[in-house]
Amino acid sequence: MVQYSPARLDASFAALSDATRRGVLEQLGRADASITDLAQKFHMTLTGMKKHVGVLEQAGLVTTRKVGRVRTCKLGLRRLEEETGWIERYRQLWAARFDELDKVVEEMKRKEEADGRNKSE
Repeated sequence: MVQYSPARLDASFAALSDATRRGVLEQLGRADASITDLAQKFHMTLTGMKKHVGVLEQAGLVTTRKVGRVRTCKLGLRRLEEETGWIERYRQLWAARFDELDKVVEEMKRKEEADGRNKSE
């Protein structure tokens, strides 16, 4: 069984739980950007964007570099493999459960059809 780091998963999912932060990641997936550019794109204050970037940075999803007065953001080195593995484990579990449910429903339908044919005969 794969061991997951609860602190790492918590940080990642907390960072990804916010629509603005997910948008920032999408934007940085296209091109690096300054905090000022991100703040303008998301119609928020510099302080607000700095907080969002800080959460993403703590989770390792974004890195920043300051040159002069400009802080540039880019995607971090983490590729979310641990998070993807955790999600996949539960996706497989739910898929198996739904497959079993489908079998039960199909069996119930067959019994209903058989009962209906027997009553009409």
